[in-house]
Amino acid sequence: MSSSPEAPETIERLLDHDDDETTAGNYFVANYPPFHFWSAGNAKYVGELISKPSPKETPLGVYFHIPFCRKRCHFCYFRVYTDKNAGEIARYLDAGMKELEVYARSPFINGRKPRFIYFGGGTPSYLSVNQLRSVTDRMKELLPWDEAEEVAFEAEPGTLTEQKLTALKEIGVTRLSLGVENFDAHILEINGRAHRRDEIFRAYNFARSVGFPQINIDLIAGMLEETDENWRENVRQTVELQPDSVTIYQMEVPYNTGIYKTMKTEGKLAAPVATWKHKRAWVDEAFAELEKAGYTVTSGYTAVRDPQKTKFLYRDELWKGADLVGAGVSSFSHIGGVHFQNLADIGEYIETVERGEMPVSRAMATTPEERMIRELILQFKLGRVGRAYFREKFGLDPVERFSQQIDDMQRRGLATLEGDWIVLSRAALLKVDTLLHAFFLPEHQHARYT
Repeated sequence: MSSSPEAPETIERLLDHDDDETTAGNYFVANYPPFHFWSAGNAKYVGELISKPSPKETPLGVYFHIPFCRKRCHFCYFRVYTDKNAGEIARYLDAGMKELEVYARSPFINGRKPRFIYFGGGTPSYLSVNQLRSVTDRMKELLPWDEAEEVAFEAEPGTLTEQKLTALKEIGVTRLSLGVENFDAHILEINGRAHRRDEIFRAYNFARSVGFPQINIDLIAGMLEETDENWRENVRQTVELQPDSVTIYQMEVPYNTGIYKTMKTEGKLAAPVATWKHKRAWVDEAFAELEKAGYTVTSGYTAVRDPQKTKFLYRDELWKGADLVGAGVSSFSHIGGVHFQNLADIGEYIETVERGEMPVSRAMATTPEERMIRELILQFKLGRVGRAYFREKFGLDPVERFSQQIDDMQRRGLATLEGDWIVLSRAALLKVDTLLHAFFLPEHQHARYT
């Protein structure tokens, strides 16, 4: 479903087929304006941007992409590699640090200390203990971590040992996110996951014994051959483990996944996974059970045991316009109101950095209005938006600026105005990525699901 710039999306149109079968495309709204509007022609301006002084009060984050995995999952759409040897990995890590050094010495970043750091993948925990210590020591020399409030690290359970977890704790990791996805051995195997059921519990118990401040468990609702019975068992075992936070994603099937390639070969339009209605019912069920166990739902994807203690700074600061320097192949950055992404091929990325050039593939400088919309739609994912925040930062009230959309949501029971807050209902939160398109500028709305 799409619309042209002359036919803006409405809540009604967005919901017309929202519970249908899962078709190929990106459902999750990760940024704004959509990636399709970032262009290679603007990449050259990133060098000019970082040569200028920055507003020091803007929080700074650092992301480093580790694109290596033991195995590529059938639903994976990230830039990952499963065939690299130790020498190739070392060369990649060297390139990543050389890239990060360019930013650290630039007028825009120099002298600023990151408030949050994130290691994503791929599988960051694929690296050896020596590799992890080496790369983080180098990062700390370039951009000291002594003022960082959060160091988040993604991990695949089968790659974790007690020695590696101890090293991660000593390195300074504060939020360990375990990519569990499902507890069932058959479902893990048929979806192409590298880890096995027993490795989940071994890794989790090791992590608890080491004493990380926050352990998060990732689940995916609607994996291949997911059933009602299996989903209930996933939720039960999650509650039994009592992680500090639980993140639940609804299965989508982007075009560069193994599942889509099979669909294309077989001439199928619908993916062999649950409908959106069914996936949302599963997430709703999980949230309800987690709430019974004392958790609080803090976004359309997350529940935490203690909201006062357990935060996710990487998410919250980015959704309020923080600067993010992304290093590594295919990494995304957002600094000074400019979005940009690195080259997506590891060989080209490494060679470009080694030549002393910036490995940026595409970029987009956003307008003040686009930055306002970006923060609004991302904060909607938290289930509540503070009107005072937007009045103070952008000089407008989102209820007035988007009166038609907000009124429509209120009439449908999807949102209420409570004091100075716009509050989404649980039903709205479960389909928030669909609803967000109604707040896009007309010229950006035709990129839906592409």
